[in-house]
Amino acid sequence: MATTFTLISSVTLSSSTATISFTSIPATYTDLKVLISARNDGSPAGNILMGFNSLTANFTNKFIQGDGATVISSNVAQMIGDMDGSGETANTFNNIEVYIPNYRSSNFKSFSSDSVNENNAATAYQQFTANLWSDTSAITSIQITNRTGGRNFVQYSTAYLYGISNA
Repeated sequence: MATTFTLISSVTLSSSTATISFTSIPATYTDLKVLISARNDGSPAGNILMGFNSLTANFTNKFIQGDGATVISSNVAQMIGDMDGSGETANTFNNIEVYIPNYRSSNFKSFSSDSVNENNAATAYQQFTANLWSDTSAITSIQITNRTGGRNFVQYSTAYLYGISNA
């Protein structure tokens, strides 16, 4: 079974913004993948959240995080990872990969992510998350935001949305 990836949309910020959005996601793929490289304008590093169809309710999450010395496990609804902020190494961006299977299904939507942020001077984090959106609607739009209000994604943050077809 061949798998193909098709770039649906990409965003490269030319200035700071609070939200990165993908709208009008076509219903022609099996799964979705989102790749993010971002940094925020606050300190310390902050969590990145993902919502669907402009909704923020009915999300549950479990994550495991390591920093080279300590491992923790917790939950923050909608969280897909951490990102570097103004308190971390200058001009360094995080990386996040999110996989969303069966995004058109009439079942609840599970999605997973792995992320890493870099900081040459202090603690850096790697996280793996498992999320569930308890809604039966097809995903037609994605919103990526900061958990801490008032923070923005900085210039040159990027996000890519791919459709995955299993043929």
